[in-house]
Amino acid sequence: MASSSSYNSPCAACKFLRRKCMPGCIFAPYFPPEEPQKFANVHKIFGASNVTKLLNELLPHQREDAVNSLAYEAEARVRDPVYGCVGAISFLQRQVQRLQKELDAANADLLRYSYTDITPTSLSVPPGLASFHQVPQRQFSARFGNEASGFYRHQSAATAFSFPYALPWTDTSSEDISEGAGAGGGNL
Repeated sequence: MASSSSYNSPCAACKFLRRKCMPGCIFAPYFPPEEPQKFANVHKIFGASNVTKLLNELLPHQREDAVNSLAYEAEARVRDPVYGCVGAISFLQRQVQRLQKELDAANADLLRYSYTDITPTSLSVPPGLASFHQVPQRQFSARFGNEASGFYRHQSAATAFSFPYALPWTDTSSEDISEGAGAGGGNL
């Protein structure tokens, strides 16, 4: 056969199973002849008859997603026969947790460095204003990013810093004012 169009050549499934590809073949739209390994993996893990039953039970608009899912799981299972795609997911979750810890440590370092740069001697208070030590201290929580995302569930004690001056973006309610002004919080 000189032409490689889908009309003249059988789909990868029919070619693999060594049967004639009929015009209404259930596999043809999802296993093109250019991707024979895709069907070989799916057949090895799930079996052609099981895939046929599954595709026949699904609505036509759901079949492509199902085939893509089967192909992904089959390829992962061929690469890792014990864990399959669960092994890849677990690896990625551990990597995200490790990177999150690194990010939290870097953010804590940034806060610590920015906190040490703001010392009472480096602040210039114009004469006539309240004394620097008389301003109530505010608590500042070092939480970055989307706090509702679940990545920032626990606030460590190392990331809460006490500033000796009122921050402009905090409210002035009495709940935010910490007890013991001048103590510095002792959270470094």
